[in-house]
Amino acid sequence: MKPFLILQLRPETEAADDEFAAILAKGGLAEGEVRRIRLDREDIPRDLRLDDYSGVIVGGGPGCVSDPPEAKTPTEARIEAAVLGLMPQITARDFPYMGCCYGIGVLAHHLGAPVGKEAFSEPVGTSTCTLTDSGRRDPLLSGLPERFEAFVGHKEAVQTLPEGCEHLLRSENCPYQMIRYRENVYATQFHPEADARGFETRINIYRHRGYFPPEEAEALIEMCHAADVRAPASILKNFVARYRQK
Repeated sequence: MKPFLILQLRPETEAADDEFAAILAKGGLAEGEVRRIRLDREDIPRDLRLDDYSGVIVGGGPGCVSDPPEAKTPTEARIEAAVLGLMPQITARDFPYMGCCYGIGVLAHHLGAPVGKEAFSEPVGTSTCTLTDSGRRDPLLSGLPERFEAFVGHKEAVQTLPEGCEHLLRSENCPYQMIRYRENVYATQFHPEADARGFETRINIYRHRGYFPPEEAEALIEMCHAADVRAPASILKNFVARYRQK
């Protein structure tokens, strides 16, 4: 089969490795079915051809596309430029794309919609997502309940729906939890790959990155393990099943 291209934006090895394993597990993928590029370590090859892949999956990360250039580390700036540099091809061709958390900011920013910290940020924890009318008809959300919990934790969010996008999932605190551009370009504000164990890993790694007061880390970990967060994994599974090319 044509592999899926997995682009990772996390410069922390433990977090990146855990996210990669989670994407494989939740998507039903083997390591031989993907090409992994950690953008903190290597560039996207100049001769990369989307036709060689079944689809593109972009993970999360601690960066924010809305931060001013002077607030970004050289690594964060390089990672952001790399993934944004691929977006014109993806959107022009309506190429299968799944952007997770940071990935929705990348998509919306590329499409010219405002992404920022003015409203809709969510603390680390769970958020109740609800299907919209468009979401009920979307194949990636087939089989999901009307309402379900998802793991979130983000400082910035999409402020208005990008032109050309369908609104698929909403929550009370963050309206744009999942969107689709044209027919095949998807993005979620939440983490469809995350489970309680993986979120515990991220809480420990990012406890001093401004997502929450560090002294709340243990309580957040306990809350995550008590939550019932299973439905979002079906989104990754459905994405892989729909676009996997033999």
